[in-house]
Amino acid sequence: MAISTTISDSSEHLHSTFASRYVRDPLPKFKMPERSIPKEAAFQIISDELMLDGNPRLNLASFVTTWMEEECDKLIMASVNKNYVDMDEYPVTTELQNRCVNMIAHLFNAPVGENETAIGVGTVGSSEAIMLAGLAFKRKWQQKRKSEGKPYDKPNIVTGANVQVCWEKFARYFEVELKEVKLREGYYVMDPVKAVEMVDENTICVAAILGSTLTGEFEDVKLLNELLTEKNKETGWGTPIHVDAASGGFIAPFLYPDLKWDFRLPLVKSINVSGHKYGLVYAGVGWVVWRTKDDLPEELIFHINYLGSDQPTFTLNFSKGSSQIIAQYYQFIRLGFEGYKNVMRNCVDNANVLRQGLVETGRFEIVSKDIGVPLVAFSLKDTSNYTVFEISANLRRFGWIIPAYTMPPDAQHIAVLRVVVREDFSRSLAERLVSDIEKVMREMDAVQSRAATRATHVIATVDETREGKGEGSEKLNKKTGEEIAMYWKRVVDRKKTNGVC
Repeated sequence: MAISTTISDSSEHLHSTFASRYVRDPLPKFKMPERSIPKEAAFQIISDELMLDGNPRLNLASFVTTWMEEECDKLIMASVNKNYVDMDEYPVTTELQNRCVNMIAHLFNAPVGENETAIGVGTVGSSEAIMLAGLAFKRKWQQKRKSEGKPYDKPNIVTGANVQVCWEKFARYFEVELKEVKLREGYYVMDPVKAVEMVDENTICVAAILGSTLTGEFEDVKLLNELLTEKNKETGWGTPIHVDAASGGFIAPFLYPDLKWDFRLPLVKSINVSGHKYGLVYAGVGWVVWRTKDDLPEELIFHINYLGSDQPTFTLNFSKGSSQIIAQYYQFIRLGFEGYKNVMRNCVDNANVLRQGLVETGRFEIVSKDIGVPLVAFSLKDTSNYTVFEISANLRRFGWIIPAYTMPPDAQHIAVLRVVVREDFSRSLAERLVSDIEKVMREMDAVQSRAATRATHVIATVDETREGKGEGSEKLNKKTGEEIAMYWKRVVDRKKTNGVC
């Protein structure tokens, strides 16, 4: 949730041109209106404001799904008024959620028997899923420490500095120290060797990322499992692994089935994945599954009966919509394994088209890897004239929303652009994007050339003035000095940074 703010120097009333045929007086922006207005007017007022939002299809900053089939849209609208938590009133919706949990658990190779039910839950997104997984690890660690008569007040988690901000939230909200493995130039994921070195008796788990937000790269969970197994044998700590597969969980099983990152590795006790990313569902659904029932402490599960029957629940949220759960089930049965594989392969192919187009410009270094989430992260070879932040800003003129950001410590001197390739990003859009990037850079090259020419002229004029060759030397000296100052201010003022989505 974003913290709301108001702009002090903005108008306190909202004026709407098209709605004026219904509403004669302006509406207050930050207070509820005293009177009702016609539904047509309310619709038009909001529609007018929303026109200024970006186009979701051109928002290449986000991993979140922006297109679904019309049939699924209809299912979503038909169930938008169902509260998911009312399990007794909506037993079919509850059943669909349970089916999704089991499908995901089998996809991730959980050791679920023929007649057993997988352990997992649907969440609002991967942030909630990570909170739940982290709480389970913390409670299991506390239980173990208490039974051994040892202190249990200083838990920590080991991650890479490339983790998404939800891990920082978990650490701060639930009082767990976050121990981050620093990055380095050319290596933008967690180093398993350094991660295991940071593990101590207070480590509740090591969090590995399958699909780094920064570069899309998969971390080496297999090597992490091997190194941590050896350390556990030496110490007896039994430190487990959680895999944050928010972005890569619905990619690796279809494109890289032989890659071992999931429950095939004994120390992996829980996995989260975002249904609203490459699970191909609109924003609002995530999943977390546990290896076995023993990995989720019973004391964290609440049983409620005031909605009609005994309902076990382990969530941070209570009421939430059912639409995304139903949409996820639709995608699973609509596409099946083959369909998901085809979608992901198309995404990778389109990412390769974009990558090749950028390479052919001769202007960029590709930072992302061939294996991972289908995205392209790239940096400028030459930053002497302009930065990736200026490219990002100029691309908005064409409708493209592409983030520019600096890497975390100790690679913060590297700045990149990143394009996330989703199902609705076609090859023609990839080619158009490359064309627009080249157009933007040609324009900036021309601006820089004119600025350099102007600066040379100004400096030459100053030299002439100092030698007394120009007329009105005092006035000219002042004017040219101001021009030089403004020029270098524009050149130097490039230190703005941007967040990562």
